[in-house]
Amino acid sequence: MAEIGPNTRLRVSPFYESTIAEGVAAFSPYNGMLLPVSFGDPQAEYHRLMSGVSQWDVGVQRQVQIQGPDAARLAQILSVRNLSSCKVNQGKYVPMCDHRGTLINDPVVLKLAEDLYWFSIADNNMLLWSRSIAAERGLDVHISEPDVSPMAVQGPKAEDVVASVFGDWIRDLKFFWFGDAIIEGIPLKIARSGYSKQGGFELYLMDGQRGKELWNIIKEAGRPWEIGPGNPNPAERIESGLLSYGGDTDDTTNPFEVRLHPYVDLDLEDDVIGVQALREIRQRGAKRHQLGIVLNGSEPRNGHAIWYDVYAGDQKAGVMTNGVWSPRMKRNIGFVLVSRSLSPGETVDVLINGIRQPGTLCELPFF
Repeated sequence: MAEIGPNTRLRVSPFYESTIAEGVAAFSPYNGMLLPVSFGDPQAEYHRLMSGVSQWDVGVQRQVQIQGPDAARLAQILSVRNLSSCKVNQGKYVPMCDHRGTLINDPVVLKLAEDLYWFSIADNNMLLWSRSIAAERGLDVHISEPDVSPMAVQGPKAEDVVASVFGDWIRDLKFFWFGDAIIEGIPLKIARSGYSKQGGFELYLMDGQRGKELWNIIKEAGRPWEIGPGNPNPAERIESGLLSYGGDTDDTTNPFEVRLHPYVDLDLEDDVIGVQALREIRQRGAKRHQLGIVLNGSEPRNGHAIWYDVYAGDQKAGVMTNGVWSPRMKRNIGFVLVSRSLSPGETVDVLINGIRQPGTLCELPFF
């Protein structure tokens, strides 16, 4: 079997050794790091997330730290969502665009202080982007990648597990809000957040030498609730309608095409990157929109990184950007990015391995 040779361009997270001990079966590259994507039992991993509690290494979710007198100004310049109401210890989900209005990331922005922000990013080099914009605008900020690595605890029993370790104060955290914690000398920030709709927290480890210790603390605390390893689950995220930047978007996708319009504020100052282009896009109308699709037939099919062509009659109408067998629907489902001339309820064909597979369009999320 071919292996990836050791190199300095593909890093591992502080939880890497713990995931190896847990029996990780597959990784995927993400932000120049290794993201665990399977522990060899998809049904068990899905079940834990849906009805129990799951422990994830999401250290690939890097932070771009912006600090200095102009930190708030730069954070807003980089974000097409209004951040003026963001409080200290609050996070906001934010589309980031380039000057064309094209989506280039969708981080959670965490405000740690009036002059200190973290952009908790998806898979793209926002560190270089942020430094370039800051230099071009002559802003007084220092931009870095801090020693911060998130671990996610997700599922309906996640709150009980996290509260058993850190106290019941975490039960009062609102979604995307966070607070400070220390456990056995390990510094953390705890946020009610995570890449699932099943509830949970992200523990932002602030000492990369203590990853194994933190993993074991949570693992031991979670034993009464039968905690087990997992990962951002493709079936749950597709069922729940969660966007994957870079997976469901291409080099021309704008926020209006992928259901991010509630997070776009067009009355921001003109110096916000992308806002002028987005005003024009809004005025003329987006050409595509993101819908769900339910494929005909009941034979399970997996493979969620696909981008298959979608046809309405003889005309190509867009692409299917992901697909998975839905345990809840007992059907093959996915997202499509298609012409706005198509609507939920219509039937289209998806070209899969040279064969047209019919399916019905629907609104998102599926649940």
